[in-house]
Amino acid sequence: MPIKSYLAHPHSGQKETLIQALQNIRECEVIPAKNEDLLIVVTETENKDQEEKLTQRMEALAGMKLLAMVSGFDTQKND
Repeated sequence: MPIKSYLAHPHSGQKETLIQALQNIRECEVIPAKNEDLLIVVTETENKDQEEKLTQRMEALAGMKLLAMVSGFDTQKND
């Protein structure tokens, strides 16, 4: 299961709009910085295909200026 963290930089004046858009995505957890126009986004998906689609979806959000992955790893499910 891929778990990744990103730094998301919104367009000027779009921080709150971007927070709302990201929070509406089930696989995202959003932590806004208090002193900067910067968001920390943690994602968790079931597989790499879902992760790629999620990344594309986040990058396409209207308020998104830049999305930079900070860390990522893939855990294996033990069924």
